[in-house]
Amino acid sequence: QVQLIESGGGLVQAGGSLRLSCAASGGTFSRYGLGWFRQAPGKEREFVAAINRSGGRIYYSDSVKSRFTISRDNAKNTVYLQVNSLKSEDTAVYYCAAAGTGVATRRPDEYDYWGQGTQVTVSS
Repeated sequence: QVQLIESGGGLVQAGGSLRLSCAASGGTFSRYGLGWFRQAPGKEREFVAAINRSGGRIYYSDSVKSRFTISRDNAKNTVYLQVNSLKSEDTAVYYCAAAGTGVATRRPDEYDYWGQGTQVTVSS
Protein backbone atom coordinates (compact mmCIF):
# COMPACT_ATOMS: atom_id res chain seq x y z
CA GLN A 1 0.00 0.00 0.00
CA VAL A 2 2.62 2.50 1.10
CA GLN A 3 5.96 2.28 -0.64
CA LEU A 4 9.09 3.88 0.74
CA ILE A 5 12.29 4.12 -1.29
CA GLU A 6 15.51 5.37 0.24
CA SER A 7 18.35 6.94 -1.70
CA GLY A 8 21.43 9.07 -1.17
CA GLY A 9 23.71 6.58 0.54
CA GLY A 10 27.28 5.97 -0.50
CA LEU A 11 30.91 5.77 0.50
CA VAL A 12 32.14 8.81 2.43
CA GLN A 13 35.29 9.64 4.36
CA ALA A 14 35.05 10.33 8.07
CA GLY A 15 33.92 13.89 8.64
CA GLY A 16 31.93 13.98 5.42
CA SER A 17 28.23 14.49 4.85
CA LEU A 18 25.33 12.97 2.97
CA ARG A 19 21.67 13.75 2.47
CA LEU A 20 19.50 10.66 2.59
CA SER A 21 16.06 10.80 1.01
CA CYS A 22 13.01 8.63 1.38
CA ALA A 23 10.32 9.03 -1.26
CA ALA A 24 6.85 7.75 -0.43
CA SER A 25 3.94 6.73 -2.61
CA GLY A 26 0.59 5.00 -2.20
CA GLY A 27 -0.63 6.81 0.90
CA THR A 28 -1.48 10.15 2.46
CA PHE A 29 2.03 11.24 3.29
CA SER A 30 1.11 14.17 5.52
CA ARG A 31 -0.71 11.85 7.94
CA TYR A 32 2.30 9.68 8.74
CA GLY A 33 4.89 10.00 11.39
CA LEU A 34 8.27 9.21 9.87
CA GLY A 35 11.42 7.69 11.22
CA TRP A 36 14.94 6.69 10.30
CA PHE A 37 16.60 3.55 11.63
CA ARG A 38 19.91 1.90 10.87
CA GLN A 39 21.43 -1.53 11.12
CA ALA A 40 25.12 -2.36 11.06
CA PRO A 41 26.44 -5.88 10.34
CA GLY A 42 26.00 -8.12 13.36
CA LYS A 43 24.09 -5.49 15.31
CA GLU A 44 20.47 -4.84 16.14
CA ARG A 45 18.40 -2.31 14.29
CA GLU A 46 18.61 0.99 16.12
CA PHE A 47 16.61 4.18 16.16
CA VAL A 48 18.15 7.26 14.57
CA ALA A 49 15.54 10.02 14.22
CA ALA A 50 11.79 10.60 14.00
CA ILE A 51 9.41 13.39 13.06
CA ASN A 52 5.67 13.60 13.60
CA ARG A 53 3.04 14.44 11.01
CA SER A 54 3.16 18.19 11.61
CA GLY A 55 6.92 18.37 11.94
CA GLY A 56 6.54 19.94 15.37
CA ARG A 57 8.03 17.06 17.34
CA ILE A 58 11.43 15.55 16.54
CA TYR A 59 13.48 12.91 18.33
CA TYR A 60 17.09 11.85 17.84
CA SER A 61 19.20 9.13 19.32
CA ASP A 62 22.00 10.34 21.57
CA SER A 63 24.62 8.98 19.19
CA VAL A 64 23.55 11.23 16.30
CA LYS A 65 22.23 14.25 18.15
CA SER A 66 23.77 17.54 16.89
CA ARG A 67 25.13 15.79 13.78
CA PHE A 68 22.00 14.54 11.99
CA THR A 69 18.89 16.46 10.97
CA ILE A 70 15.54 14.99 10.00
CA SER A 71 13.07 16.99 7.94
CA ARG A 72 10.04 16.41 5.76
CA ASP A 73 8.54 18.00 2.68
CA ASN A 74 4.93 16.94 2.39
CA ALA A 75 4.56 18.60 -1.00
CA LYS A 76 7.25 16.24 -2.32
CA ASN A 77 6.19 13.20 -0.27
CA THR A 78 9.74 12.95 0.98
CA VAL A 79 11.53 12.72 4.31
CA TYR A 80 15.21 13.58 4.55
CA LEU A 81 18.06 12.77 6.86
CA GLN A 82 21.01 15.13 6.62
CA VAL A 83 24.02 13.36 8.08
CA ASN A 84 27.08 15.45 8.97
CA SER A 85 30.41 14.83 10.65
CA LEU A 86 30.17 11.16 9.82
CA LYS A 87 32.08 8.61 11.86
CA SER A 88 33.03 5.03 11.12
CA GLU A 89 30.42 3.89 13.64
CA ASP A 90 27.73 5.45 11.43
CA THR A 91 28.33 2.78 8.80
CA ALA A 92 25.06 0.90 8.36
CA VAL A 93 22.07 0.34 6.15
CA TYR A 94 19.67 3.20 6.79
CA TYR A 95 15.93 2.55 6.63
CA CYS A 96 13.00 4.93 6.63
CA ALA A 97 9.65 4.00 8.13
CA ALA A 98 6.13 5.41 8.32
CA ALA A 99 3.74 5.29 11.27
CA GLY A 100 0.02 5.49 10.58
CA THR A 101 -0.56 7.03 14.00
CA GLY A 102 1.21 10.18 12.83
CA VAL A 103 3.44 10.29 15.91
CA ALA A 104 7.17 10.57 16.24
CA THR A 105 8.32 7.40 17.96
CA ARG A 106 11.56 5.62 18.78
CA ARG A 107 9.89 2.20 18.79
CA PRO A 108 10.20 0.19 15.57
CA ASP A 109 7.07 -1.83 16.41
CA GLU A 110 4.98 1.34 16.09
CA TYR A 111 5.87 1.77 12.43
CA ASP A 112 3.67 0.21 9.77
CA TYR A 113 5.73 0.56 6.60
CA TRP A 114 9.43 0.20 5.86
CA GLY A 115 11.73 0.94 2.99
CA GLN A 116 14.44 -1.43 1.80
CA GLY A 117 17.34 0.69 2.93
CA THR A 118 20.29 2.61 1.57
CA GLN A 119 23.89 1.78 2.46
CA VAL A 120 26.08 4.37 4.16
CA THR A 121 29.74 3.45 4.46
CA VAL A 122 32.17 5.74 6.28
CA SER A 123 35.88 5.18 5.81
CA SER A 124 38.29 6.14 8.57
